[in-house]
Amino acid sequence: MRSNKFKILASASLLTIGFYANAQHSPTQPFQGKIGKTLAETKESRPQTQPKAPEGAPNIIWILIDDIGYGASTAFGGLIETPNFDRLANQGLRYTNFHTAAYCAPTRAALLTGRNTHSAHFGFFASTSYDTPGYDGYLPFEKATAAEILRENGYNTFAVGKYHLTHPSDATQAGPFNRWPTGRGFDHFYGFPPETGAGDQWHPILYRDTQREPEDPKGRHVNELFADEAINFIAGQKAAAPDKPFFLYFAPGAVHAPHQVSKVWIDKYKGKFDAGWDKYRETVLKNQIAKGVVPAGTTLPPANPGVKPWEKLSEDEKKVYLRHMEVYAGFLSQTDHEIGRIIDYVEKLGQLDNTLIALLIGDNGAEGGAKEFGRFITTNPDDTREQVLAQEVKNLDKLGTESSSALWPDGWAAATNTPFRFYKSYGNFEGGTHDPLILFYPKKIKDKGGIRNQYSYVNDILPTTIELAGVKVPTVINGYPQEPIEGTSLGYTIDPANKGVAERHNIQYQEMTGSHSLYKDGWKASFPHDRTKRIPASEERWYLYNVREDFNEQNDLAAKYPEKVKELAEAFEAEAWKYNVYPLKDDWAVKNQTVFGNSKKIVLYKDNFLSRSAAPKFYNDSYSITANAEVTSTTQGVLFSFGNVLSGISLYVKDKKLAFAYNADGKLIEIKSEKEIPAGKVSLKAEVSYNNDGKNKSVALFINGQPVASKNLGKISNASSGYDGLEVGRDLGTPVTPAYKAPFAFTGKLNEVVLELIETPKLAEEPAK
Repeated sequence: MRSNKFKILASASLLTIGFYANAQHSPTQPFQGKIGKTLAETKESRPQTQPKAPEGAPNIIWILIDDIGYGASTAFGGLIETPNFDRLANQGLRYTNFHTAAYCAPTRAALLTGRNTHSAHFGFFASTSYDTPGYDGYLPFEKATAAEILRENGYNTFAVGKYHLTHPSDATQAGPFNRWPTGRGFDHFYGFPPETGAGDQWHPILYRDTQREPEDPKGRHVNELFADEAINFIAGQKAAAPDKPFFLYFAPGAVHAPHQVSKVWIDKYKGKFDAGWDKYRETVLKNQIAKGVVPAGTTLPPANPGVKPWEKLSEDEKKVYLRHMEVYAGFLSQTDHEIGRIIDYVEKLGQLDNTLIALLIGDNGAEGGAKEFGRFITTNPDDTREQVLAQEVKNLDKLGTESSSALWPDGWAAATNTPFRFYKSYGNFEGGTHDPLILFYPKKIKDKGGIRNQYSYVNDILPTTIELAGVKVPTVINGYPQEPIEGTSLGYTIDPANKGVAERHNIQYQEMTGSHSLYKDGWKASFPHDRTKRIPASEERWYLYNVREDFNEQNDLAAKYPEKVKELAEAFEAEAWKYNVYPLKDDWAVKNQTVFGNSKKIVLYKDNFLSRSAAPKFYNDSYSITANAEVTSTTQGVLFSFGNVLSGISLYVKDKKLAFAYNADGKLIEIKSEKEIPAGKVSLKAEVSYNNDGKNKSVALFINGQPVASKNLGKISNASSGYDGLEVGRDLGTPVTPAYKAPFAFTGKLNEVVLELIETPKLAEEPAK
């Protein structure tokens, strides 16, 4: 059992003190005055309807950066300039032994609730949920969010950016809306669709509270929109109630793919990384040791599988990969700049000294999802690597623009994860789970620029906030009895005299897609399981590291200390059963589902929209799309679209022809009718089906029931990704195909679009890429 005084308070005292009488959803209080027949005989008594924050309670800002490694930001020795991160670190505390959950949604569930990821039902994503308590993707109401707790303590609460914790089944305009951010304690929300994990930076799909926002007419970058909205929320609140504290959860999509930012930020880094990723690792490790955020004597681990030495790359590869890094660096620096605007505004209000800021530089490690080559433009699936590279060199100026959906190659992900091995998604490796944390609170942090090395985990941020803000956790919130908080407050580390005190969070499991580990008192048992096959199955076993002496897991001690391996493996087993980790969900497999409920068919109408995760997963099966329309000889536009330039499909009319685009992971196949579409009422249909072997796909087009084109797609992946969702009569955001310019709205009369599953031989489930 973890020795932890504050944990006991959080799970006992804080939950029994409670103040349900003052809660937002408290019942009407008994009248305390006197009722007479006349006003002269009556004594008024006003019930307390709003909770009041403790005297001097700080404003609270949580900032969560997406998909970034330990060695990226200058605040922790990286080479990407982040002056505002540095500012917070130099006036606050750097935590060098902080951990996240290897993937975004699980980290966010643990952060917002102060519980373990599987305990909060987010062992993976809600969009790939599995119907057991650890994986169903329904955040329990008995485990209140920070917003729900702080609102009950008299705070205004705002969420801006990426939420990613609403189940797709609840994420449509049919609701229910109680699992949207505004249903989980936030007074206002402005950000990506609440069930999605990413969005296009130039043409984002955004929601205000529960309603979709129109696209920004000025075409501004989403980071700028997010910062503007955060400032507007704060400004409006302080104008109305200047003494009332606020809680801002600021979680931009940055620097998650697609890596997109304006040229002025990209060009800032022109030539800065020309020495390559091997030299980057060497330089950053020296910086980290000098800063004290990595122990002296730490050495670089061997290169990750599939990462070539920089000098072994061709000149064209170097050109493309350098531009990838310049885009990413510009993206991060621009993110830092927009965050700086928020900090500057709070300072302008005279409130910064009494503002507690937790800056989490990463919800997991750097993303290695594009593997060896990276990606940014659509190509033909039959192109060779040489042909793709030639196209990338030719289109290099598009990288980072609205015409790209960029994700860098593994080499840069590995470099920015210095000094750790592997990437995001690996629950057993520090490269997936070890991120920088900065705490800033001038009113209470006196050891400015101090470093803390105690082990900590993402569920520690909520209890830390509760302790430092002096607030209480009600026993009941919104009618739900509250279960214990599972994190550990870091409040004990704040005082300069305690910088070397023993850690209180001394045991923590990790698990993600089957890879898992157990940390206990400086020892770590690690069990790799790799759905991407970088690590062969033959290497799946328990490894043992003394991470107090071996910061980045280079010296496996399993053979030397088998009893310690046994102890930690048994401890993992106990934690796994305790916190809903079993069964291990070791891949991305999504159960095939009907289109909606038990229906194999849905009817859609012009301007209907469903965000990506909330859209029916029709793409796992064979399907048809039939548009019933009225056209003339000049009619054109999109009938049905799903996804974007990264991955998706589009059925559209152009040059009097019916056309269909199938885009899977940037591999684009176009097909169009041989015949022109006749004027008048027409039925326009695309049918995507598996061939008799149940593996290869084909597409066929029909006009008024007559076949007009067909093409074998081969073993191409499902067109199931992208960020732009399902649209009828247009393709907002970035288009599925460069054959037209978004939104390419349909100019004829679109009566209905029917999406239907069709019976064909079933595809054997393929491993995720």
